[in-house]
Amino acid sequence: MAKIILTGDRPTGRLHLGHFVGSLRRRVELQNSGLFDRIFIMIADAQALTDNADNPEKVRQNIIEVALDYLSVGLDPEKSTLFIQSQVPELCELSFYYMNLVTVQRLQRNPTVKAEIQLRGFAEGAVEGDTAQRQGIPVGFFTYPISQASDITAFKATTVPVGEDQEPMIEQTREIVHKFNAVYGETLTMPEILLPDNAACLRLPGTDGKAKMSKSLGNCIYLSDTADEVKKKVMGMYTDPDHLRVEDPGKVEGNTVFTYLDAFSRPEHFAKYLPEYASLDELKAHYRRGGLGDVKVKRLLIAILNETLDPIRERRHYYEARIEEVYDVLRRGSEAARATAAQTLAEVRHAMKIDYFEDRELIAEQARQYAAKLQH
Repeated sequence: MAKIILTGDRPTGRLHLGHFVGSLRRRVELQNSGLFDRIFIMIADAQALTDNADNPEKVRQNIIEVALDYLSVGLDPEKSTLFIQSQVPELCELSFYYMNLVTVQRLQRNPTVKAEIQLRGFAEGAVEGDTAQRQGIPVGFFTYPISQASDITAFKATTVPVGEDQEPMIEQTREIVHKFNAVYGETLTMPEILLPDNAACLRLPGTDGKAKMSKSLGNCIYLSDTADEVKKKVMGMYTDPDHLRVEDPGKVEGNTVFTYLDAFSRPEHFAKYLPEYASLDELKAHYRRGGLGDVKVKRLLIAILNETLDPIRERRHYYEARIEEVYDVLRRGSEAARATAAQTLAEVRHAMKIDYFEDRELIAEQARQYAAKLQH
C-alpha cells in the first residue's frame, strides 16, 4: 500500500510559531524523508467558512498568507501537493454520504467539537441581543469531523500528522472508515495518527503564558514577523512571576521562555550565543539556583528564534514578489488533488451501488427484465 500523508490548516490568518513547532517543521521533515509516496497539504478554506460565513473576504485574503507561509518554511510543490479545499468539490459529496454513518449524539460527544464550539462563542440557547454569544451552531461547523473524514479518505491517507487536540477527530474518521467498509465492502483506507515526537512541540504556549497561541489573544509570534518584532515580543514574554531579582531562584516549569528554548534550541546554539553554558540543562540549573537574569535568557531566545526565522523570511520575500506564481502552484496542486479525490469518489459510488450509468450489467439486466415482461 502507498504511504500517503494528508494535513493542512484553516486560512484564518498568518501562521505562527505554534503552527511551526506543532506541524510545519515536521511536515518539511516528512516531505524530505523520502518515506512517503505522496503528501497532500490542504488550505481548508471551506472549513474556515463554517464560522466565517458572514466574512468570506477574510478567508479569501488569508489564502495567500497561508500559501506564502507554506512555501517560506520549505514545503516544496515538487514534493508536496499544495491545494485549496473548496477547489475539490468531490470532498463535499463524500461528506454527504458519510453523514449517514454518524449519529448526532456521536458528534455531540466529540471533545474537540465541544471545545471549538465554546472557543468560537456559539451557543444553542443564546438570548436575542446577547452579543457575547453567537446564535446557534451552524450545521457545517457541527459536522466538521465528517468533513475531515472526507478530506482524509479522499486522498487515501495512511498518515495524518496532527497535534494531540485533534486525536478525537482522527478517531471519528477511523470510525467512519470502519463503518463504511463494514456496510459497503473494503473501500476506504484506515488512517493512522502521527503525533509530534517532541513533548515541547505538543502545544506551544502564547507569549503571555496562556495555554495556546491564539490570534484573538494577541500572544503570537508570526513566521513573517521582523527581527525587531520578535525581539519586542520576547522581551515582553511571561517568565516566572516570583523571579524578581537576578539572585532569586527561578522556576523553569511553566516559564514560557524556557518552554520556547525546549522547542527551538540545539546544543550548537550555546557554543554560538552563550558559550559559558554547555547545554540547555546547564542554563536551567543556573536559573533554578539563582544568579541568572531573565534578560540574558531572553536574549538567547531572540538570537535562536531569529536564526530560525531568517531563511523563512528570505523565502517569503522571494514569493511575495511572485504572487501569480504562488497562485499557479495552488491551481496545479488543486487540479492534481481533484483528480485523486475523483478516483476515490468513483470507488465510493461503486461500493454504494450508485454509479448507475457506469453499471452496464445493471442496465442490461433491467433491460432483459422489462423485455421479458413486455413479451408476456
